[in-house]
Amino acid sequence: MTINKKQILIPPELNGLRIDSAVHKLLPEYSRGKIQAWIKGGHITIDGQTISSKKKIIGGENLIIEIQEEEELKQFRPENIDIDIIYEDKDIFIVNKKPGMVVHPAAGNWGGTLLNAILFHYPENEVLARAGIVHRLDKDTSGLMVVARNEKAQLNLIKQLQDKEVKREYRAIVWGQIWKNGTVNEPIGRHPTNRVRMAVNKIHGKESVTHYDVLERFGQHTYLRCNLETGRTHQIRVHMSFIKSPIVGDPAYGMKKIIPLKQLSDELKQKSF
Repeated sequence: MTINKKQILIPPELNGLRIDSAVHKLLPEYSRGKIQAWIKGGHITIDGQTISSKKKIIGGENLIIEIQEEEELKQFRPENIDIDIIYEDKDIFIVNKKPGMVVHPAAGNWGGTLLNAILFHYPENEVLARAGIVHRLDKDTSGLMVVARNEKAQLNLIKQLQDKEVKREYRAIVWGQIWKNGTVNEPIGRHPTNRVRMAVNKIHGKESVTHYDVLERFGQHTYLRCNLETGRTHQIRVHMSFIKSPIVGDPAYGMKKIIPLKQLSDELKQKSF
């Protein structure tokens, strides 16, 4: 969003500079990187023409700069995004988060999150930390999330989670036939070579414990209930991959280029989980 537009006549003493360097000298409060992004996005023009960051100036050109709003400012903005509320009372509501939705705004996802949606549908939650959210789900994970509607309820929910008076339960379909219930107790940390992934890391990882129960077995898959003693990033996905039973359809930790068998898909259509 453009929040301000500046029109500047480039002084002759900047002759020979690249346009990004010249703009930075004229507007030192903005970084070179930000200015380059504005140029790339067409928000800076010279004599009415869009240009590249490498273009050198002569002096005397008419410069128009559309100052862009900081992305971070969008993180607490209400957005009209549909959310599936399955229960609510005066203290809490429960939302069925769909896969693909980020819970909290962060770098790369300052808008379009569950928090933005909550602020639209429950504007009074603006005064609460994280808009009343007390726990999270990964972007690609669907499931029920409890959200507080007042500070007392939020503090109470947080305490219940910390004291393990309430627990989060997860369901997953994994590759392979698992024949008995089990526990994975392996530390999880950043992947040693791929920093956007997590992995079992016995040197730098943190304690991570996942319990799983077998609910049903299919031809080449198993339907599991998972409960966590810890809450590490991608914990279930990493642990299931570690025991060679990755979650079906997991793009990061699963089996590449393999889709569920037709038999499994047909059986799932008949189930009501």
